[in-house]
Amino acid sequence: MIVPSRNMPWLTVIGVGEEGAEGLSATARALIETAPWIIGGERHLTLCRSLIKGEAHSWGQPFSTGIEQVLARRGHPTLVLASGDPFFYGVGVTLAAHLSSEDMVCLPAPSSVSLACARLGWARQGCQVLSVCGRPMEVLRPFLQPGARLLVLCADETTPGLLLSWLTELGFGQTQCYILEALGGQQEKRASRLAYEGITEPVNRLCMVALEIPQSTTQSALSRAAGLPDACFEHDGQLTKREVRAVTLSSLAPRAGELLWDIGGGCGSVSIEWMLTDPNCRAVAVERVPERAARIARNAQMLGVPDLHIVQGEAPGVLYNLPQPSAIFIGGGATAPDMLEIAWSRLKPGGRIVVNAVVAETEIRVLEAWQKWGGEVSRLSAARLTAVGSLHGFKPAMTVTQWVAWKPVE
Repeated sequence: MIVPSRNMPWLTVIGVGEEGAEGLSATARALIETAPWIIGGERHLTLCRSLIKGEAHSWGQPFSTGIEQVLARRGHPTLVLASGDPFFYGVGVTLAAHLSSEDMVCLPAPSSVSLACARLGWARQGCQVLSVCGRPMEVLRPFLQPGARLLVLCADETTPGLLLSWLTELGFGQTQCYILEALGGQQEKRASRLAYEGITEPVNRLCMVALEIPQSTTQSALSRAAGLPDACFEHDGQLTKREVRAVTLSSLAPRAGELLWDIGGGCGSVSIEWMLTDPNCRAVAVERVPERAARIARNAQMLGVPDLHIVQGEAPGVLYNLPQPSAIFIGGGATAPDMLEIAWSRLKPGGRIVVNAVVAETEIRVLEAWQKWGGEVSRLSAARLTAVGSLHGFKPAMTVTQWVAWKPVE
């Protein structure tokens, strides 16, 4: 049990549930009652009004101003009121980025996710938690998998209706949806419906939607393996075809948290699939044609990776200001002067570079690079069955020469 004392860290963060002061422990109540300076949201201050005896402040706008106020009080007793578990999508995470663990003590309340699992009888470790607060609905797309259980943190009272309509449009209309409102408070409420039924009644602003994706949605779900069907991407012909793309992703060997440069992005298929391999993978798609850059953005949004960074400009000139990558894919522009040299110099030690060549001029550069930096050179070919009059035959795609090299660790 934490007892208020002179040896306490200067910053105390207390999680408050919808039940307010009544749901707090004796320690949390004592800390609030003795705090000389308190900051929190208007809702939290109202919930704890009976306990507050010190100077109370509400978070300013923008939110960062409140953080600045707290940090300016470094060394002076300060108490922050937050929602539920402050280290779960909460202010505790933001503050911890600026402070050491010795500066802060935190008393969390049960998070909305814990309460949701308790109400539904779901195992917390078996659920994926996602947020659409300030983010597009499409971030959910890769996680809509058969049998999945998702807990979606909502931006406001309009989110549930928009979410159920979006699920229905994607072919997930049979998804079982639970709309959970004001969990832990006197206005707590739960409603159950299928996605296609939509929302017919007003929803509390403090809400969450729990989703049970049916096993029957196999055709609507995105494959988790590399090589999505070409039809998944809007394109003008500048597309790394499915068979070659699968091999290319394997050669790029993505690891969680790594950054890819996709130079000559085309429609963005390689960088999009790179990001789909893990939620922490990042990518920069470089494309000189404005129409294609806009198309990459649409594809990234539709396929659930809206955070794909798109740079519209000419490589290699635009590469100098980009963060250093762990992997580089060059699907176009490899013949530009110094392109491969600059890419290789910027690549992190232990990083990978993959270049796909379909014309002789690029193939020459690939062979020169192989002689200079080593690696492997392969030829990839594929043929698809197509109609030949009233019969059928295999039509070969252009052969791709692929160079793959790993930069030595210094």
